[in-house]
Amino acid sequence: MSDIKPKHQRELFGHPVGLYVLFFTEMWERFSYYGMRALLTLYMTAKTLENDPQSGLGWTVTEALALYGWYTMLVYVMSIPGGFLADRYLGQKKAVTIGAILLTIGHGVLAIDDLWAYYTGLGFVILGVGMLKPNISTMVGGLYKQNDIRRDKGFSIFYVGINLGSFLASLSVGLVAQVYGWHYGFGMAGIGMLLGLIVYLYGQGFLVHVGNPPTAEEKSSDISLGELFSQLFKSPLQLGIVVLLLAYSVYAGFTYEGADSWGFGILFIFLSLITGMMMMIYKNLNGKVEKDRYVVLLISLLMVIVFWGCFEQMGGLMNLYAQEKTNRMLLGWEVPAAWFQSANPGFIILFAVAVAGFWARRKLKGKEATSLFKMAVGVIIMGIGFAYMVFASLQYESQGSSAMYWLVLAYLFHTLGELCLSPVSLSFFTKLAPARYMALMMGVYWAATGLGNKVAGIIGESSVKAGELKVFGGLFLFAVLFGILVLLLMKPLKRLTHGAEDQEVDMSS
Repeated sequence: MSDIKPKHQRELFGHPVGLYVLFFTEMWERFSYYGMRALLTLYMTAKTLENDPQSGLGWTVTEALALYGWYTMLVYVMSIPGGFLADRYLGQKKAVTIGAILLTIGHGVLAIDDLWAYYTGLGFVILGVGMLKPNISTMVGGLYKQNDIRRDKGFSIFYVGINLGSFLASLSVGLVAQVYGWHYGFGMAGIGMLLGLIVYLYGQGFLVHVGNPPTAEEKSSDISLGELFSQLFKSPLQLGIVVLLLAYSVYAGFTYEGADSWGFGILFIFLSLITGMMMMIYKNLNGKVEKDRYVVLLISLLMVIVFWGCFEQMGGLMNLYAQEKTNRMLLGWEVPAAWFQSANPGFIILFAVAVAGFWARRKLKGKEATSLFKMAVGVIIMGIGFAYMVFASLQYESQGSSAMYWLVLAYLFHTLGELCLSPVSLSFFTKLAPARYMALMMGVYWAATGLGNKVAGIIGESSVKAGELKVFGGLFLFAVLFGILVLLLMKPLKRLTHGAEDQEVDMSS
């Protein structure tokens, strides 16, 4: 008899080989996404020049940040139908394949120097990320049995892949774009995604037991959107609220002053329907414990929106600030503006273990280390990062340019804040969300993240009239005060969780 195990049972460094297949797939997907993200606003605002590889679209800052906001929002919102299609019909494995193909096509189209190609390419990227992002993480979890202690470490390894791809992309794609032109940078991002697709297809034998299409029994156990909205028509109060919100959404879409009024109208309609769904979920909950936890869940969603609404200035307003108002000369060479986008993933790789260890030690000492506390502290630390952008703006006003170290310090604090909030927010969400609505609530979580990205675009747009100094100062004050408010409400909020995190213990040997 042969002692060789089937591919899907083989391990490498104590983990399933399938983990490393997904690691490299996601690394190249993030390489493509963040490489393109680093160029997006810079390309849109670059001057339109004849036969110049550095020629961009020549858009205003307002136009560029508006599209950036819509784009980054849709990337996350499309995770909802992407996850739904995988859960109900395709399975995660096939959904990731489709997503990777769409992304490869999208980046390939972006390499074409034409406006139609730009819009078409972004559309493919939005659809591709929506199919791939929510489903590849689910597959990582599926590699381990329910009580396998290696699961958390496996996700940590996977998280390194995400940030390694982001770090490498911001450096290499940014340099290629500066030397050879924007579309070579977009094309390089596409080559990265093609490599990811090849790795994923080659490694299918290690993933035969995860991400398969759902069985009939699994399909029947989920609460569908149709069921929730059919209940809405039997609830006069909730139905009336949704009708009023929808009426306002249509009105806002027709009266909003701006080129993308139709977009805001659709967004408000979407939010109105989400509100109706959330109300019906609350009405269907059983008992005080579920309803109290649901209230805390909504407050955690608000923190998610606030955090990403501030944090995502990184790829928009702060990216443009690096290009236009920062002295980027280093030893006689001008540092590409896109390189600053590598600071965030670089700092994550450097400090992720240290931050996680800090919170673990704090919890073992019996000090406050609940998810809500971490998230609130994360918002405050991220807000402090904007204080450095205030100093940068003051220096620009007095000297005509600002030093690079202000941006680096801002990104450092933004990253430390992210490490406090981002890894725990989704986990906390799964602890509080009612089990029978888990799939729907995961969609709401990603929608909140997407809404935060759109808020970031709107805030960035306001800098054209208000100026960077007021915007950065306002973000600093708002984020810090908001975080402090949550800390002041910590005791009553913890009571509303009814001990959701009290049973957690250290399982390490």
